[in-house]
Amino acid sequence: MKSTITFEPLVASRYNDYIIIGTKAYNQHYRHLWPNGDTSTYIQNSFTKEILLKEEQDENTTLYLLKMENVYVGILKITLDMAIAKLNKSEALYLDKIYIQKEFTGLGIGRETLKFIETKARKLSKKAIFLGAMQNGLALSFYLANNFSIIDTSKVPFENVIEEEKPMYILLKEI
Repeated sequence: MKSTITFEPLVASRYNDYIIIGTKAYNQHYRHLWPNGDTSTYIQNSFTKEILLKEEQDENTTLYLLKMENVYVGILKITLDMAIAKLNKSEALYLDKIYIQKEFTGLGIGRETLKFIETKARKLSKKAIFLGAMQNGLALSFYLANNFSIIDTSKVPFENVIEEEKPMYILLKEI
């Protein structure tokens, strides 16, 4: 039986849930990028009440809690208008964060989330969705299997990430 995934827009009363789930999921998947597994630099730049308040006030940013039945299983951050390659900012949507707690991976949540994002992008008359993915990460094959293409390379922007773990690909899906 397939579980229903819902995308709950983040509200201030759910900041703690977003912070806890985002931090847990990030640490489960990306601790290896950091010396001694210390992800505090990323957490302080992504998962504090101050950061969430600033992001929530930004009309170009949308934040969601991913919910399966009655359990929060992940988070989602989308930048609605951002330029990439030959597309201007009104033509592309940036998938900034999609973090799913490890115990809920492999259940179709990622695929449902991509469908949700694509629907949102179509409603906004976007031509493409793009994102950054680790070159050595498990997510890369997932995105490639879901019709994203590698269009460029980049690096994790934090100085203290382990150098050989920094390489990323920029992936794009035309819609």
